[in-house]
Amino acid sequence: MRLEDYLIRIGYEGEVQPDLDCLTRIHRCHALSVPYENLDVQLGRPLDQDVERIFHKIVSCKRGGWCYEQNGLLGWALNEIGFDVTRVVGAMERREWGDEMLGNHLLLLVKLDKTYIADLGVGDGGRTPIPLVEGTHHQSDLEFRLERIDDGYWRFHNHSFGIPTTFDFKQEAADETLIARTNLELQTSSDALFVQNFVVQIMRENTITCLTGKVMREKTSTGTTKTLLSSAKELEHTLSETFGIKDPEIQSIWPKIQARHAVVFGSQVLDQIDVSKIEF
Repeated sequence: MRLEDYLIRIGYEGEVQPDLDCLTRIHRCHALSVPYENLDVQLGRPLDQDVERIFHKIVSCKRGGWCYEQNGLLGWALNEIGFDVTRVVGAMERREWGDEMLGNHLLLLVKLDKTYIADLGVGDGGRTPIPLVEGTHHQSDLEFRLERIDDGYWRFHNHSFGIPTTFDFKQEAADETLIARTNLELQTSSDALFVQNFVVQIMRENTITCLTGKVMREKTSTGTTKTLLSSAKELEHTLSETFGIKDPEIQSIWPKIQARHAVVFGSQVLDQIDVSKIEF
């Protein structure tokens, strides 16, 4: 586990030191180069919190990961550089579903001149760290908002076409038992969206490229374009060429993807398909 190898993986160049400029550039490089994905969940491969496993997967094998992996690896790298980092429990869509959502997200708080949210785990959130300050925060064409709510919680409001729309968190160190329990549930429960649906996406500066099942989308603030994949071979090619993901078992999940698409969308034509019904 060499920091240098991580920096090469995300395309970071230059010196590293625990300041805002370095944090911002590392966050952006990681966000724009490492896809958010749950291929291992679809393949039934256990995912734990072990940072050596995560490093091997994302850095050595050039894969992506979900929030526990993305922010787990980022947190390790920032600690190696000398940043003051706290792992924090998040709750995606707690506004709609309440405290049962606690632990379905992991984010980082980094203390510098002020506290910053460093979060690569929603798949389509901040491209750079966001100051933990109430109000609106702009990153290029994207607008985010933070507000204090009841019982010591903060609520993060994602940009206009980002998923999830919100998540809540407190400024306290994560309950790692809760994180581990939820991490296991999200990859084993038959009701979990991550078990039911294959998801991979990669952030661009102002857009997001998503593959949910067999539905490929390019999402922008002005609209979404959609296409449908038609074969296991096309799936493998798309993951390699668009997201940089290669794995010898990719084609094996195609029958599951087809079956899920039939259950959710039936015979709907492309224009009728609303992927939001199987997203957070």
